[in-house]
Amino acid sequence: MTDPLPLRSFWIGGFESACHINRAGKRLDLATATHHDRNAELDYRLMAAEGILTAREAVPWYRADRAGCLDFTCIDPLLSAAERHGIQILWTLCHWGWPDELDPLSPEFVGRMARYARASALHIASRSEGPWWFTPVNEISFAAWAAGHVAYMHPFLSDASDAVKRQLVRAAIASMDEIWTVLPDARMLHTDPIIQVVTPRGRPDLAREAHDYTSAQYAAWDMLAGGLAPELGGHPRYLDVLAPNFYASNQWELHGTALPWENGPRDDRWVPLHEQLARLHRRYGRPMIIGETSHVGSGRAAWLREVTGEVVRAIELGVPLHGVCLYPLVDRPDWENADHWHRSGLWDVVPDAYGELRRVACEPCLAELRRSVERVGRMTRVRGASPGAA
Repeated sequence: MTDPLPLRSFWIGGFESACHINRAGKRLDLATATHHDRNAELDYRLMAAEGILTAREAVPWYRADRAGCLDFTCIDPLLSAAERHGIQILWTLCHWGWPDELDPLSPEFVGRMARYARASALHIASRSEGPWWFTPVNEISFAAWAAGHVAYMHPFLSDASDAVKRQLVRAAIASMDEIWTVLPDARMLHTDPIIQVVTPRGRPDLAREAHDYTSAQYAAWDMLAGGLAPELGGHPRYLDVLAPNFYASNQWELHGTALPWENGPRDDRWVPLHEQLARLHRRYGRPMIIGETSHVGSGRAAWLREVTGEVVRAIELGVPLHGVCLYPLVDRPDWENADHWHRSGLWDVVPDAYGELRRVACEPCLAELRRSVERVGRMTRVRGASPGAA
């Protein structure tokens, strides 16, 4: 195991913070929809009681930047609650919620984001202790696909995935440069889904297409590191810490459905998480955390057990894995249907008679989390490693 990263806990609580414009033209703000923005005190108290002292949050860019006028009071409740409960926050600056009037492909996008990123860093540093962590753009590859290929989010394009990806990489690089001018020791975390697209049975002619689809997951990280499209300004220093996101739906048959993981014999085309993490380590040689993982409904506890076993195996193989972010920690509504809650957190969200969203523990998940904390902690103690407060 490499030297531990400056994280307060191995287990990380992620709060859904997407604030993009969805296909219906509606601006989302999931931190508001879940009442996390006004219940941070409660949410942080709950997670701290379970020994989770690190959180993933986002600055809502569209709220902090009104036509170029910057005001970060919208995140002050999070900063205050985090200070009171000893929570370290890993901040995302663009969870796809760029300001209404800003076209992500416009010439001013990069400079506008870089200015906002610098101001965000200064505000956060003035209200919290370091070390400070930032994800400039959440899931660049996914955002490029959603905004530039399938018209799933603003600006609803279908033929511009590569252009969106390159622009978001430029913006991420410019933002890191600006942050480092004021916080030279800030750490940078880069999220994106890790996927496995497999060849349909009986269709060896599709093997190359499936391989190319799988390999495309690396493009944004390769651009940041300068190995792909060096004209964007990438360099290995920008690829600080990797944060691959892993869900059960991240492996599927080309032009088909997700591979099942929970029932009966596992599909022999399923690639275990520890192998995917080892593949990332061989490719990049960078420290990493799992940036997001969770499951829905009754499978939540089983998924956490599955992920914990894979985490243990990855660390035993020497993968420099320093944390796991349970995302979301508190349940979230669907992006397209605000009335549908996913039941994917450690705490469900239940409205009371007064319209408040109460936190109701998923007891099987919490019990599994406690076993996972002990299992990972015991393994890392035996091996002399200390990847956060496991």
